[in-house]
Amino acid sequence: MERISGLRMRILLKNGTVVNVFTGELERAHVLLEDGRIVGVGRIYGDGDADDVRDVRGKYICPGFIDGHIHIESTMLTPAEFARAVAPHGTVAAVADPHEIANVCGEAGIRYMLEASENIPLTVYIMLPSCVPATCFDESGAVLTAKELEPFYDCPRVLGLAEVMDYPGVIRRDEKVMEKIRAAQRRGRTVNGHAPLLSGKDLDRYISAGIGDDHECSSAEEAMERIRKGQRVMIRQGTAARNLHALLPLFEEPWAHRCLLVSDDKHPADLLEAGHIDDVIHQAARAGKNPITGIRMATLWAAECFGLKGVGAVAPGYAADLLVLDDLETVKICDVYRHGCRIVENGRLTADAKPVVRPELEKAVRSSFHLERLTEASFHIEGSGRQKCRVIRLVKHQLITEEWAADIDFDRDNGIDLERDILKIAVAERHKNTGHKGVGFICGTGMKRGAAASSVSHDSHNLILIGTNERDMAVAGNRVREMGGGCAAAQDGEILAEMPLPISGLMSDASAAVVAEQNERLRQSVHELGVPRDLELFMTMAFVSLPVIPHIKMTTKGLVDVDAQRLVPLIYDGYES
Repeated sequence: MERISGLRMRILLKNGTVVNVFTGELERAHVLLEDGRIVGVGRIYGDGDADDVRDVRGKYICPGFIDGHIHIESTMLTPAEFARAVAPHGTVAAVADPHEIANVCGEAGIRYMLEASENIPLTVYIMLPSCVPATCFDESGAVLTAKELEPFYDCPRVLGLAEVMDYPGVIRRDEKVMEKIRAAQRRGRTVNGHAPLLSGKDLDRYISAGIGDDHECSSAEEAMERIRKGQRVMIRQGTAARNLHALLPLFEEPWAHRCLLVSDDKHPADLLEAGHIDDVIHQAARAGKNPITGIRMATLWAAECFGLKGVGAVAPGYAADLLVLDDLETVKICDVYRHGCRIVENGRLTADAKPVVRPELEKAVRSSFHLERLTEASFHIEGSGRQKCRVIRLVKHQLITEEWAADIDFDRDNGIDLERDILKIAVAERHKNTGHKGVGFICGTGMKRGAAASSVSHDSHNLILIGTNERDMAVAGNRVREMGGGCAAAQDGEILAEMPLPISGLMSDASAAVVAEQNERLRQSVHELGVPRDLELFMTMAFVSLPVIPHIKMTTKGLVDVDAQRLVPLIYDGYES
C-alpha cells in the first residue's frame, strides 16, 4: 500500500473507462483505492476524496489477470523471476500446481514453492498435486499420499486439489485417488480435472467424483460437452499446447461464462516476448472475439472457479488488484496495481521480490540428480532384420501422440531412419540411480542431425533424450547430468547449446532474461539440427513421457498404451495380448 508520511493513502484513478466484468459494460468512472481495497467506483468521487489523484483519461481500468492453471516450474524460472516476467503483462495472481517439483522432491518441493512465492509482486495460490507419481508406469522421486497432503490445506494460499490426471483411477474409484479427492471436498475446496478426450459414460463418472473443471480440451465439441455437464473449461494457450483457436467458439454464450484462461506450461522467452494472459486475450480479439469477454474469463470467472471472494472485479470491497490499459483491443498495459500499490508504471516493473527460503529446503531441491554416465550402448535396442514396431508420432501443436505401426530395419543404424523421420527416444531414471531406461522410436520432430536431452520430462522428470544417433544422445544426456539438470543439444560429439536447471532439474536460479536467452539459443540450435521453427522441441518432448495423455508415451519402464493403461512392447510380433 502506498502511504504518505506513514499514514494511509487514498488514491483516485480519475476519468478512466471501467470494464465492468459483472455486466460486460464499459462505463466512465473514477475508482477510489484505500488500504489495498477498492472503496468506491463512480463519478460521485472527486479530488477531495483522495490524497493522490491520477488522471487516466482515455485509458481503461480492468481487474488484474489471473492465470487459472500453471506449473511455474515449467517456465524454468523461480517464482520470483516468474513474477517479474508476468507482472508487466498484467498478471496479478496465478493458481499454481507444483506437481513438477513435488514429483522430484515430494513435500520439500511443495514447501519450497510456498516459501519461494512469498513477498513477490504476484499472488501465488497453490493447488496440491494429486498425482505424485502420475501413474504406476513411471518412476518419480517421491510418493505423496492423502495423509501427507492434508497438513498443507491449513495454508491460506492452498485452494484445493490440482489436476487429477489419473482419470482411469477415478473412473474405477481407486481408493488412493478418491481419498485425496474426498479430503479436498471435506474442506470445501476445488478439485481440478485433467482428462483429455474423455467422453460419455466415462466422463460422467469422472465428473461425478467431484471434479469441476478441465484444461485438456482440444476441440470446441469436447469443451461444450464438459460445460453441458457442469464443468468449467480452462482455455489453454501455452508454449507446446495451443488450444485457443480451436476453442474460440467458447468466447460466445452460453459457453463463455463457464470458461477461464490458463497457460499451463510456458517458456520464458515466450513470456517476455509475446506475453502471458494478456496475449491470449489479444489473440482472441484479433480473431474477432470481444476482448471484454477475454478479460472476464481472466478475472471474475477465474476467481469464481476457485471460490475466491472479493477478487477479480473493479467494484467496492474488491481487492485493489487492477490494470490501467492504454488500449482495450491490443490489451496494452500501462500500469498495474496490486493490493493498491502501483507495481508497474508505464509498462515498467517498479516492485521487488524478496522471498526467503530456508537453507534446508534450498539444499533439498538442489540435490536431485542421480544417474550413471551414459554411453552409446545405453540406447541400443536388441533386434535384427525388419520388425514391425510401435513408433510414437507427434501431433502438431498438441500434447496428444499417435501410435504408428512402422517397419523398422534394425540392421540399419539400429532402426533410425532419417528419411522417414524416425529417431531414437529414451527416458532414463535419474532420481535413485536404478539404471532403468525405456528406449524406442519417435516420428515428427524433423531433426536431421544431432540430439537433444532434458531433465524436464513430465511428470516424473526423468532424463528424456531424442536423437538421430546414439553418440550425440549420450553427449547431450551426460551434459545434463553434469549440470545437475537442465537441457542440452549436441551434434558431432559437441554441445551446441545448454541451459542449466539446478533447482530440481526444473528451474534456473538465473534471471528471466538470462534464462530466456539460453532458451532461445537452445531453440535456435535444434532448428539448425532440422527441427521446424513452429515446433517447440523441448516443451514437446517434455510431454512425450507423460502416460496420462493419449495415446502412447515412453517411460523408464518402456512404452505405455495410455488408452488401455498398460505397458506394451516395442516390437509387435508375438507380443499381442
